[in-house]
Amino acid sequence: QVQLVESGGGLVQAGGSLRLSCASSGLSFSSYHMGWFRQAPGKEREFVATITWSGGRTYYADSVKGRFTISRDNAKNMVYLQMNSLKPEDTAVYYCAATRHPIATMRTNDYDYWGQGTQVTVSS
Repeated sequence: QVQLVESGGGLVQAGGSLRLSCASSGLSFSSYHMGWFRQAPGKEREFVATITWSGGRTYYADSVKGRFTISRDNAKNMVYLQMNSLKPEDTAVYYCAATRHPIATMRTNDYDYWGQGTQVTVSS
């Protein structure tokens, strides 16, 4: 049974930082590209960042580029999202996801497994 469990969310002031973690089990983690997505109230789920199975390449949404960093530790079956210079518009539920797609895709529908999400709230 595949499980992805996010942690590290919370309430932070604008300009602050948070580090999200995602622990995986039940899958061959190092064979999957991993992604972070987010969903704000009343909005569709959107791409945030993705990392290739090896960790060699990363891609970001323009809205977070330069502020967020995705990383992974294949030995620990973990993926992380370091979020700096947070803004109120970053407020959302953040999800990690895993895909066997040939590329580290930005499309929600290409991901095979999803976590339950962790809430991030940024106050102004």
